[in-house]
Amino acid sequence: MAAGAQVKDIGLALSPVSYFAQFELDVPSVAMVTASHNDNGWTGVKMDANRPMTFGPDEMSRLKEIVLNGNWKPQSGGSYSFIDRFAERYIADLTNRPKFKRKIKAVVACGNGTAGAFAPRILEGLGIDVVPMDTELDHNFPNYNPDPENIEMLRAMAERVRETGADIALGFDGDGDRCGVVDNEGAAIFADKVGVLLARDISSKHENSQFVVDMKSTGLFLTDPVLQKLGANTDYFKSGHSYIKQRIADLGAIAGFEKSGHMFFNSPIGRGYDDGIVAAIAVCDMLDRNQDMTMADLRRSLPVTYDAPPYAFYCSDEMKYNVEKKIVSDLQFMRKKGESFAGQKMRDLVTLNGARITGEDGTWGLIRASSNEPKLVVVVESPVSEVRRNEMLSSIEDLLQRYRDIGPRKSSH
Repeated sequence: MAAGAQVKDIGLALSPVSYFAQFELDVPSVAMVTASHNDNGWTGVKMDANRPMTFGPDEMSRLKEIVLNGNWKPQSGGSYSFIDRFAERYIADLTNRPKFKRKIKAVVACGNGTAGAFAPRILEGLGIDVVPMDTELDHNFPNYNPDPENIEMLRAMAERVRETGADIALGFDGDGDRCGVVDNEGAAIFADKVGVLLARDISSKHENSQFVVDMKSTGLFLTDPVLQKLGANTDYFKSGHSYIKQRIADLGAIAGFEKSGHMFFNSPIGRGYDDGIVAAIAVCDMLDRNQDMTMADLRRSLPVTYDAPPYAFYCSDEMKYNVEKKIVSDLQFMRKKGESFAGQKMRDLVTLNGARITGEDGTWGLIRASSNEPKLVVVVESPVSEVRRNEMLSSIEDLLQRYRDIGPRKSSH
C-alpha cells in the first residue's frame, strides 16, 4: 500500500489459490506468504507481476538490489480490500465439472497444512470417497512436515491405504502446490513417474503433446515406448517451479512435471501454474479412464528403472553455486580427457542445471545446488540395475569428497 498498490487480501490460501486469484480478480501481481514445503521458520514470499509466472533468481536479485540500496519511494494512492469467501470461488472453479464415473476411495493426506482446508472438500465434491488424514490445520505440524517427498509422510499414507483398502493416497505439501501418490498396494510412486503416466494419459487425448520436465526427472520421458508411439515431445529444463512455468509458456507445452511433485497444466487442463489439487484430479481422471486397472497396475505398466530418493550434501548458501560451478568444470575436463565415470565413459554431460552425467548404458546421476536450502542435491537412476544405480551414487560421493565446502551425505527427506 505504501508503494501505491491496490491490495486485495484473499485470506487463508494455498499458493495455487493465489495464482487463481490473479485470473479470477484480473490482478496481474501476487504476493503469497508461505514456507512452501520447508520447515517452520523458513517462511518467505512468493511473488510475481506477470501471471501465471513466479519471480525467479533474476527478478529476486533485482528486488534485493532495490531494497538494499534503498532505490524506492513511497507512493500515494494505495488501497486495501478484503475479498470475502474467496476460497469458495476456488473450490467452485475446480468442482464445476462432471464427477468421476469410477468409484474411487482416496486417502487425502495434508500433514496438518493448509491443503486440509481445500483438498478434501474439492475431491468429495467430485465424487471421491475421501479418507481424511491429518487434515486439521495445525502450524506446529504434530505428525511430520507436510511434504509429499517426505519418507515419513509417504509411509504414513501407505499404512492408511492398507488399513482402509483405499484405491490411492494423495498427499499435499503445506501450500498445496505439490501432490504425492501412493498406490493401492501401499507403494509410493515418485512424482516424475506419476508424470510419465499422466503424460501417457494426456498424449492419448492430445496428439504430439509437448511436455517440460526438470533435470531431476526420470529418463523415461524420452525412452518410454508408449510416449514414443503417441508422438510426445519432452524438453528437460532447470529445476525450480519458476523456471518450469516459464519454459512451459515459452514452448506452449500442455503440461510440465518436477520430481519434487510440482505439476503444471496448461489449457485445456489448467492455467499454466502448479496446483497439487489439479494434479490429484488429473490422476483420478487417469484412473477413471482406465477402469480395468488399479493404480498399482498403472505403476507396473512403466518400464522398470532403479532410482532412489534424492540425497543431500550440506553446502552453505554462500558457497553452493561456486562449488557447483567447480564440479561442472571438473566433469567437463574429465569428459574431454575421455575419463570414465562410474565405470563407463560419459555418453552425455548436460550442464544446464548443475551436472547430469549419463553413462553408456543410460545410467545417470545429477548434482545441483538446491534452489532454496543450503545443500547440494544428488539424484540417480539406472534403466539397468540397482548395482549400476549404486555405482553411480558411489562415484558421485567420491567426487564430492574432493571439495572441502561439502558436508556429509544424508537423505534429502
